[in-house]
Amino acid sequence: MGLLDSVSYTAVNTALDALALRQRAIADNVANLQTPGYHAQVVEFESALARAVRAGSGVADTTVRRSSDPTQLNGNNVNLDEQTTLNVETNLRFQLATQAVSGQYSSVRAAMRTS
Repeated sequence: MGLLDSVSYTAVNTALDALALRQRAIADNVANLQTPGYHAQVVEFESALARAVRAGSGVADTTVRRSSDPTQLNGNNVNLDEQTTLNVETNLRFQLATQAVSGQYSSVRAAMRTS
């Protein structure tokens, strides 16, 4: 089994795709902060990814749904503080996952140099 076939590599790349989608959703949510009737988008993948890894796959579906959080008088339910915190957390997770992929490639390069 090669690096590109490993469960951990597949899982990290699945996470990167889902985190990028979450970053776009957060940007959309913040951009629509004052839009009447707008409901925040929520991107979920962590539980499905954990189940996939336990099953030996690393491939999981990402779900995008509208938030059911309470709305303001204009029908909008985007909470800027929540979105800001989620953005910081998402960016940190993205950086960590990127470093994991980079580390995997570094290991392969090092192995290739020694062989």
